[in-house]
Amino acid sequence: MALKAVHVSDVPSLDQVPENASLTLFSSRFSTGVEMNNNNNNRASFKIPKFLVVGHRGHGMNVLQSSDKRMKAIKENSIVSFNSAAKYPIDYIEFDVQVTKDDCPVIFHDNFILSEDNGSIFEKRVTELCLSEFLCYGPQKEHGKVGKTLLRKTKDGKIVDWNVETDDSLCTLQEAFQQVEPTLGFNIELKFDDHVVYQQDYLIRVLQAILKVVFEHAKDRPILFSTFQPDAALLVRKLQSVYPVFFLTNGGTEIFYDVRRNSLEEAIKVCLEGGLQGIVSEVKEVFRNPGAVTKIKEAKLSLLTYGKLNNVSEAVYMQHLMGIEGVIVDLVQEITEAVSDMIKPPKVDEEDEKLSEGDGNTELKAKPEFSQRELSFLLKLIPELIQL
Repeated sequence: MALKAVHVSDVPSLDQVPENASLTLFSSRFSTGVEMNNNNNNRASFKIPKFLVVGHRGHGMNVLQSSDKRMKAIKENSIVSFNSAAKYPIDYIEFDVQVTKDDCPVIFHDNFILSEDNGSIFEKRVTELCLSEFLCYGPQKEHGKVGKTLLRKTKDGKIVDWNVETDDSLCTLQEAFQQVEPTLGFNIELKFDDHVVYQQDYLIRVLQAILKVVFEHAKDRPILFSTFQPDAALLVRKLQSVYPVFFLTNGGTEIFYDVRRNSLEEAIKVCLEGGLQGIVSEVKEVFRNPGAVTKIKEAKLSLLTYGKLNNVSEAVYMQHLMGIEGVIVDLVQEITEAVSDMIKPPKVDEEDEKLSEGDGNTELKAKPEFSQRELSFLLKLIPELIQL
């Protein structure tokens, strides 16, 4: 069933810019922000001034069945996870926002919350819970209070306990603004169910609830919206012009009824027709189809990627060489260190100081170097190596 198209021309632009929101927010924050200027095409001219590293769901997503302890070290999409990521030289954190039945934006990835009661497992849709019901799952903020068991369904359908080394309570979008390091950028993914047809009035209500919190609490924090839902992407761009909107896409690694979601070429069309500023693609599709990067650049769109390969430093460096502007990663510490070593050039005085220390045998980490011919060969080879 295709997602219902929304006629954004019928939706009035809100542009509810708060008094404390700087219209030069992005151009003045080159360390963590982005640069935007309005043009005559109703689409902001958008430029990311540096290679961005974005923490996936904060410090990294939870893969509870993984043998890698790093994938279940800290509860994803939590205040603890966000502030843990902030300890590293990271630019943004990415997290998923849904809106409860009583119009409160909360941070949670899955469409359903799973729990257990008297030996029976049940699930409830996050958007059908009121805020108080949502917050009663998992660890509780109130000392001595015990929350309901929080379970999770793995990709292969197994139900497992949501056990992590460092747990934390569920949180709202407002709490994230109030409790997370204020210089850390927020990549707010507008989360919707792939299998639900959304009516226009529902999408508008949800987006307005999220924008209200953003406008009231963002202050000077860099903000970037993204979503897999094409109509939501078009609407949030229509409802405000302060913050950039990126269209999330699997790029064809997974097929949907809505053709707008099935290729990078379709993603480009969505962005150009709706005045969006960029694309966030599954990294495998970019490696399979490196020519799409050129098309995206020619369309003057920015490009970020997500996916497991972004936890491999060499794959991240290849993207930097290809002109991709940033990566969303799970292994925040490892990838920020790799980016610092391979991409960001050392300062001259720091390099001289290192060479002068010790017995003269100190070695600096050298970034990989590729000639244009070698890079061309690698780009031709990678699509053959990346399998569906």
